[in-house]
Amino acid sequence: MTNETNTTRATTANRTYKSTMFIMLFEDKNNLLELYNAISGKNYTDPGMLEINTLENAIYMTMKNDISFLIDGRLSLYEHQSTDNPNLPLRFLFYISKLYSGMTRNENLYGTRIVQIPPPEFIIFYNGRDELPDRMERKISDMYTVRDPHAGLELKAVMLNIAGKHNQKLKEACRTLREYAIYTDKVRRYVEEMELADAVERAIQECISEGVLKDFLEKHRAEAKEMSIFEYDQEKHMKQEREAAWEEGHREGFNSGIMLTKQVLQLSARGKSIEDIARECSISPEQVREILE
Repeated sequence: MTNETNTTRATTANRTYKSTMFIMLFEDKNNLLELYNAISGKNYTDPGMLEINTLENAIYMTMKNDISFLIDGRLSLYEHQSTDNPNLPLRFLFYISKLYSGMTRNENLYGTRIVQIPPPEFIIFYNGRDELPDRMERKISDMYTVRDPHAGLELKAVMLNIAGKHNQKLKEACRTLREYAIYTDKVRRYVEEMELADAVERAIQECISEGVLKDFLEKHRAEAKEMSIFEYDQEKHMKQEREAAWEEGHREGFNSGIMLTKQVLQLSARGKSIEDIARECSISPEQVREILE
């Protein structure tokens, strides 16, 4: 393989995944330990206890998890979302499989001795516009095509809403999380009044003057601005795609409804019974009666 090919693939991979302010803030072990303490109720003071093992953005990967780390003999995976994503449990499954695979690569998985692995926890920090509760659970079983209480695999993730006034107690326990939420709330508020780049710049200036993420923003101002613009554009794009899909589905449903009504009326005009119409249209007799009425 040539160097040129390697460079091309690496560039493609880098475009697939872009870092975020959330990741930059909590890759700092001091901030991450503060967040872990706030979530777990612990009071650890030594950041060295944390072993960060976030998946690298390798060339062959199309996804990268936000933050994963070991502490207390447990494996924690934290994800940040500005749009509600019900598919995160499946992504968490991919991430945890990759992490466990790396942890056990030197173990004999075919032997008689049990191979021990750390128990996982999955946390989603949500700070989008949708009005969601403080806390909710996402389960991989919600994605199954058939509801089966005996399904052999379950994965549960807890989603915590950190936008606006949500989860104030948690944010009071973690200053970095609270100040990050203040910053993102400012960006969303100002983008309603001005261009995105100006809104981000104003939010950065205000936060620095108010002592919100001051050291971070002064040190990483250009990166923070670039990442915020990227994140907001991505969020806007995903919202537009969802709206377009809903409109298309609504339009198709409306058109289908018109066609069904026409078919029912035509069959009725030809003297077909309600039962015959229901059978031919694959609907219930009650639905036929509603249309005819």
